[in-house]
Amino acid sequence: MADDRTGQDVARAGSRAVERGSDVEQRQISNEARLIRGVFRAAGLAAGTVVRGGQWAVGTTVDVTKEITQAALDGESSAEIAERTGNALRSIARSALGVTEGSVREVVSYVPTSNGPGSQQALGVGSHLRSASTEELRRRGDALLARSADVYFTEDVHPAYDRILDQLAPDEARMLRFMALNGPQPSVDVRTNRPLGIGSELVQGDLTSVPEQAGVRYPDRARSYLINLNRLGLTLTSDDPVVLSRYMVLEVQPMVEAALKKAGRAPKIVRKSLRLTEFGEDFCHTCFTIGS
Repeated sequence: MADDRTGQDVARAGSRAVERGSDVEQRQISNEARLIRGVFRAAGLAAGTVVRGGQWAVGTTVDVTKEITQAALDGESSAEIAERTGNALRSIARSALGVTEGSVREVVSYVPTSNGPGSQQALGVGSHLRSASTEELRRRGDALLARSADVYFTEDVHPAYDRILDQLAPDEARMLRFMALNGPQPSVDVRTNRPLGIGSELVQGDLTSVPEQAGVRYPDRARSYLINLNRLGLTLTSDDPVVLSRYMVLEVQPMVEAALKKAGRAPKIVRKSLRLTEFGEDFCHTCFTIGS
């Protein structure tokens, strides 16, 4: 029987259980990983994937802090900053704590975030975010309820506005401002024409000239812009039409004419409108300088 301190195979009398050296190493890695996690948590190290105000408090060495902050100021993406953080953690763990590479890989997959004390949301290997646990979601929900009951808690604007701005293209901002200034805009569906409408098929839907009228730089992305604005809850397509004369200009646009040609003989046009939602109107007046 070999000594189990050598990391070699160990066989005990009267037992078929055999513990291999790799199992011993894995147990050692897990113990070291728990130690490192405790050190990082006690140090309050934060690895958020969104940078606010050009600053990111890391709570570790000055050199690492400067490096991460400079990455934020240089406009690096969230994924790039997260990868840079992971590399920094590997370096810290190896040099300061003297642990194995296996422990470093294990612990980097668990980096406490800045969402609050005891947060369990983590950065996964390869800079992908893991889903928050049920416990974490419940804790965050209860925190919201507590703030709603706090008479001293004030919130100037909806917290979603900050995140929405990060998800808008410059062209989409132009489209929103245009609609905030000019109100609902004409939109049409082009359908095939069938007797009594039975069997009529949609050829092209939600056609509008808002991107062109707003002066977007990338007209070929207009469809994606409209989808994103709708996804964010800023715009909607309504069955209520605008003034009939406004459709005359839209219906001679190349995109509408192409859809009419594709629809075949005597195509049907359904007139609708593209509008800002109430949420979208408040967002525009809060986040943009409207008018003069």
